[in-house]
Amino acid sequence: MKRASSIFIALFLISGLSSSHVNSQTDSCSSNLNLNGQIQFDTSSLICNSYAQAGPSLWSFVLSAPNTNAYIAIGFSPNGQMVGSSAIVGWMGTDGLAQIKHYYLGGQTPSQVVPDQGNLAIVGNSSSIVAGSSRIYIAFQLATATPDSRLVYSIGPTGIFPSSPGYRLTEHSNSVSTFLNYATGQSQTQKTPYANLKKNHGILNMLGWGILMPIGAIVARHFKEWDPIWFYSHISIQSLGFILGIAGVICGFVLEPKLGANVNKHKGLGTFILVLGCLQVIAFLARPDKASKYRIYWNWYHFTVGRVLIFFAAVNIFYGIHLGKAGSGWNAGYAIVLVGLFVVAAILEIRKCTRK
Repeated sequence: MKRASSIFIALFLISGLSSSHVNSQTDSCSSNLNLNGQIQFDTSSLICNSYAQAGPSLWSFVLSAPNTNAYIAIGFSPNGQMVGSSAIVGWMGTDGLAQIKHYYLGGQTPSQVVPDQGNLAIVGNSSSIVAGSSRIYIAFQLATATPDSRLVYSIGPTGIFPSSPGYRLTEHSNSVSTFLNYATGQSQTQKTPYANLKKNHGILNMLGWGILMPIGAIVARHFKEWDPIWFYSHISIQSLGFILGIAGVICGFVLEPKLGANVNKHKGLGTFILVLGCLQVIAFLARPDKASKYRIYWNWYHFTVGRVLIFFAAVNIFYGIHLGKAGSGWNAGYAIVLVGLFVVAAILEIRKCTRK
């Protein structure tokens, strides 16, 4: 737990500054902001230069961050998530014009982030912005008995600002969520909501559809000389991949309403992959005898559907990593696995052609 410098430190954390910068800002909790005269209310009583109760139902806030030529925002959330929160967003445009607006974050698409909406009762004429060469400050007052204690901070992409007439808000480049106890002045950074469920969803789908399925296909194509071991190995690997894939899809369906995310394309691809997987299971159960004249058509169908499944599974896994903002490490790790499998398959294919 830390002293209530959250409004300052959270913005430092998501700006990627070093610990020495954070510590220096924490030390400034005992100093004066010297913003009186530049904003519309007294800042001398602010707790750690962040917030103060200025009256029975009146709260003052000052949000500070490095001036990275981007908007900065603070959201007051009922549950710690960005979706469903009401936010104060401020920026100093390239024309030098200061802007501060109230947004309601109804979803993750731009059309659901609505300006001049939300449940924050902002005191008239209390909002202001002060910007210098290195720092930017947003000051405002709220008319409320107690503000929401779950706060979400974000910084926008450099050089991109909302503009009239719609003042559409571009997706933030970084964000962090904290819990602030107004009574004790203590704050704590909150974990990303449902982080474990998101990770399980990604890992299960990656292992099931994206790794085990290609391995099973390689076994079926290149190891038939070891009959019947290849067959039972192929069935075992594909069955395990199918089970893990179904578990990953279930995690995704559970996760979607909790996050309130717009992932229709990702969900559609996942459903399509699941259908292909089910068709493969049905095809296995209904496969004709080797001596049947229909066996060749069944083989074509089985091979084609399997390859389509593997291709779209890889595409959707990379797309899911992008949507989840999992980072370049996940992309690189899965790409290395795919390249490894491709190299092995290519070597085995050359071996197969050479033998022929």
